[in-house]
Amino acid sequence: MRLLNILFAWRYFKAKKSTNAINIIAWISIIAVIIGTAALILVLSVFNGFEGLVKSLYSTFYTDLKISPLSGKTIVITQEQLQQIRSLKDVKNFSLVVEEKALLQNGDYQSVVYLKGVDENYRYTTGVASNLVKGDYDLGTADAPRIILGAGVENAIHILADRNLFTLKIYLPRKSNTEQINLLEDISADTINSSGAFLIQEDFDNKYGITNIDFVKRALGLGPDDYSNVEISLKDPSRANTVKQQLKKIFGNGYLIQNKFEQNQGLYSVMNLERWIIYGILCLILVVAAFNMIGALTMLVLEKQKDINVLYALGSDRSFIQKIFLSEGLLIAIIGGGVGMLLAVLIAWAQIYFHLIPLQGSFIIDYFPVKLRWVDFLLVGATVFVIALIASWLPARKAALQEFSLRSE
Repeated sequence: MRLLNILFAWRYFKAKKSTNAINIIAWISIIAVIIGTAALILVLSVFNGFEGLVKSLYSTFYTDLKISPLSGKTIVITQEQLQQIRSLKDVKNFSLVVEEKALLQNGDYQSVVYLKGVDENYRYTTGVASNLVKGDYDLGTADAPRIILGAGVENAIHILADRNLFTLKIYLPRKSNTEQINLLEDISADTINSSGAFLIQEDFDNKYGITNIDFVKRALGLGPDDYSNVEISLKDPSRANTVKQQLKKIFGNGYLIQNKFEQNQGLYSVMNLERWIIYGILCLILVVAAFNMIGALTMLVLEKQKDINVLYALGSDRSFIQKIFLSEGLLIAIIGGGVGMLLAVLIAWAQIYFHLIPLQGSFIIDYFPVKLRWVDFLLVGATVFVIALIASWLPARKAALQEFSLRSE
């Protein structure tokens, strides 16, 4: 019976109508569905491309897991706890970090930076070392520290990080037991040389400087087991939540353990919201197609009144008649949606391999990035199906409620 509905729908679709306007409106509906489907897939794919690009940039700086203080600026990490971290089979590497705001000065130029004192494992835990654009990855020693600057900080203090002949002045707040700051005792003033510059993402390039952890701990007056955080990279990032639970058992309360998403929750939340807003706006194209579909099916119902009467006379019920015109609407959606998806795949493929549409302005790439995801195809397909079903219901219901002339005699 279901196949019979589809056969009737297919016959009505391809048959020549007595009124040419019905054919025109039907094809306009299909074209609108094609455009709406292709636009949804392509825009979501471009968004996926930008999202993946931004996440990869943030992943270069942020690690899979991070242990930081629940309150205050520092935590105490014992050697026993470090050994327990090393014993976890999923941990690839980890780095001990001390972080504090500092004032960096080059003559008349100065900039406030987030100074990260890191150990020798940091270059193997994050991707900073592979994103140097000048100089070498050299953090120096506690007595002769060197600093790797973000490209934005480098520009702010007007130096060339790999060729600077003059030492920079750096000021850091010391750990103090009193609330009132004594400029002579609570501010550490020292000198430091630049060794290189990194270029990752504006949020990092304009804020951070990376140097030797022992130098920073001494300047801040921290104890041997005092740290700001522990940054951990994993062999398999997908096991972050499992390792997070293992770390909670090691450290207990008083420590904040975050995965990559939690470290950048604001960023991911905004990107997810933008995605749904874009999806909602582009669905308006399919709503326009739905109005065309309603018009085409309503006119088709009026034209096929005699056929409906004959079907009633042969014993068909209202449900059968309604399903014919519902199938007609879904057939339009399937054809339009299928062609739209195929068109989107072809355009996306051409953009990926030939970079047809350039990206204007200064950015790390010069073309719009595209990434196709099967989830988007399912989402768009379901959206087209639901909108077509809703648009087809009213004309189909009208057809089912029609009384054929023979029954009234």
